[in-house]
Amino acid sequence: MFENLQDRFETVLTNLRGQGRLTEDNIKDTLREVRMALLEADVALPVVRQFIEDIREQALGEAVTKSLTPGQVLIKIVNDELVKIMGAANERLDLAAQPPAVILMAGLQGSGKTTSVAKLARWLQEKQKKSVMVVSCDVYRPAAIEQLRTVAGEVGAEFCPSQGDEDPVHIAQRALESARKRFKDVLIVDTAGRLHVDAEMMDEIKLIHKAIKPVETLFVVDSMTGQDAANTAKAFDEALPLTGVILTKTDGDARGGAALSIRQITGKPIKFLGTGERTTALEPFHPDRVASRILGMGDVVSLVEEVQAKVDKDQAEKLVKKLKKGKDFDLADFKEQLEQMNKMGGMMSLMEKLPGMNQIPDHVKNKASDKEMGKLVAIINSMTPHERQFPAVIKGSRKRRIAAGSGTQVQDVNQLLKQFMQMQKMMKKMKGGGMAKMMRSLQGRLPPGMLPPGGFPPGGGFPM
Repeated sequence: MFENLQDRFETVLTNLRGQGRLTEDNIKDTLREVRMALLEADVALPVVRQFIEDIREQALGEAVTKSLTPGQVLIKIVNDELVKIMGAANERLDLAAQPPAVILMAGLQGSGKTTSVAKLARWLQEKQKKSVMVVSCDVYRPAAIEQLRTVAGEVGAEFCPSQGDEDPVHIAQRALESARKRFKDVLIVDTAGRLHVDAEMMDEIKLIHKAIKPVETLFVVDSMTGQDAANTAKAFDEALPLTGVILTKTDGDARGGAALSIRQITGKPIKFLGTGERTTALEPFHPDRVASRILGMGDVVSLVEEVQAKVDKDQAEKLVKKLKKGKDFDLADFKEQLEQMNKMGGMMSLMEKLPGMNQIPDHVKNKASDKEMGKLVAIINSMTPHERQFPAVIKGSRKRRIAAGSGTQVQDVNQLLKQFMQMQKMMKKMKGGGMAKMMRSLQGRLPPGMLPPGGFPPGGGFPM
């Protein structure tokens, strides 16, 4: 997400850093570039106008023009304004209610609502330690109820059955009663979507809202619809008291216009971003971290939080102990590291959070794609345990057998072995506590507050 904006802002900010002093003329040129970047990203015009005006006002103030580093000060102003239009801080779900707290999901058909129900259920169970029940009131779309049953099973949430010939309001009331009896902390109600906003749809969802009185009414919207996402959210908000927005399919949106428009147009906060198809691909929306990504500064805090939450600490400790004993890092260990990355949303998800990643050419990024990672795991799976432990034995005939078994080419096997050799060399340097030293030095270089409490996982814990 935000790739186009990152590229445009990178050019603007590079020019700014080179300015010894700022004048009305170069501020005007900079703001013209920023304006074009935002319009190309499909940010709503009223939002762009307000954004540019607020920056211009501050940029011409004494603090900037008399600063020794005016370019850097202006970059700080742009960053602060980006944070401001997206909502200043992360807005959490308000579940402070007599259990079960009810979350009502609304949105158009195809926005990813049902998948978002499963993702949110998983997030609540894993991060908030809540017991969750889900129910579908979508009696119109074929297989909608069955789809929710399937994804609920995947994430371990309790599913309340419903039928296509039932009244949606009755389904919601029955599910609420069932959630109470089963002592559930949260009930998530999936509603029907339409291809467009219509009176019949709005009347139905209003009746459901009145019957179950949700503490959170979340609007699920596809980020790829750009500023239309904000306009649709506004139409829903006029009919329903929305409390927040879940922005889906952000991994397929290179523009980011929806994220920058929604708060200003609707007054409602974005609470979550859907970042992929997996049920783990949901993250709380932090305006300051997103602004940092747009300006090419990465998102180290989210990266470290992800590592802390998803890295298998026992596995990491086991690897560190193995290296300390002088044993070699082998292909089985390499496969474990690849699988750890996969758990964290894949290599691309990690790379997006690193500073300066927008400057890396696409052909280099493509080599680190999730598809390529899957290919590497398939190649290792085609090896015998002996080959994984002693990669040096893998020669011509073995390479051909491994390539055939994994559906790849011999050159793919060669490429994997080359990558593995580089990793093995690096791991040798980690013996004797080298990994911990490297992590401590990184921790020392980061500004205060850039790491969550507790620092890095034991032994570094980064999948390499």
